Amino acid sequence: MSTVLKALLQQRHLQSVSAFNREYDRLAKKLDTDLIGHGPKKAQFYRWLSGDISSLPYPDHCRILQAMFPDWTIAELFQTFTGSVDDLHPSQIATTTSAPESAQRDLADVEAVYPTRLEYLRAMPPQELFKTAHTIDMAGLSLNMLCQQYADSDILRLLENGTVIRCLFLDPEGTAIRAREVEEAHDPGLLTNLTDTNIRTLERVCRRIRPETPGSLTIRVYDQPVRFNITIVDSEICVMQPYLPMARGVDSPTFVSKKSGKAGIFDTFADVFESMWASAKARSCK
Repeated sequence: MSTVLKALLQQRHLQSVSAFNREYDRLAKKLDTDLIGHGPKKAQFYRWLSGDISSLPYPDHCRILQAMFPDWTIAELFQTFTGSVDDLHPSQIATTTSAPESAQRDLADVEAVYPTRLEYLRAMPPQELFKTAHTIDMAGLSLNMLCQQYADSDILRLLENGTVIRCLFLDPEGTAIRAREVEEAHDPGLLTNLTDTNIRTLERVCRRIRPETPGSLTIRVYDQPVRFNITIVDSEICVMQPYLPMARGVDSPTFVSKKSGKAGIFDTFADVFESMWASAKARSCK
């Protein structure tokens, strides 16, 4: 099985990952220099060609693909194709893509949906998500995506590059976190200790920040029922998870939205974050 994308790349002799990524970087220079060098890895690229994907690529990849093939929608590029390369035209698959396009309109600004956080992290590791970020806003329970999967040295590198990071944890000394421990059937203190450890990890990073460092790291806590895990990067990409009853965050569905200027869930969750942040209690890094 192969995709329309594979056929189009064969037409241009770009079907190898090295050739594709050279073209990717050429277009990135025109669109957004931060994207240079961030083309798909080999395994990911060949999944694109075979159609072995559970959702459309991450938004930054879609931007490059759209520039590479302006006559095709992203949904069309990942349609199954078994015909002749020479006869490939958008009109040939219009009928097969009409339903996905209609569904896409109904999805507002949602770019991708993953069944679990683990599936999302396989598609977009934190190292890729945060690599060129100018701002990172996070709210949730223990914020493991940053604290457990991102090295202290990498966080410091972000700060040295000017990244502004805001982290909002569920208060390890509050009542809401103990209620969540009961709901997830954990032993008493498990989530409390994990969250406290993660906060102290970031506080340790804070103490290593030099006065001349252009970035900043701010930590706050809140004591309310935990409803969402929210990560917003560059005020443009929002990764959101609901906290389900009796389920860990890692097992919850993950939604990715991109600010589009139209009504959608990005603005909803950006407002949720700002409201929670404004009413939260500051933690000192001293």
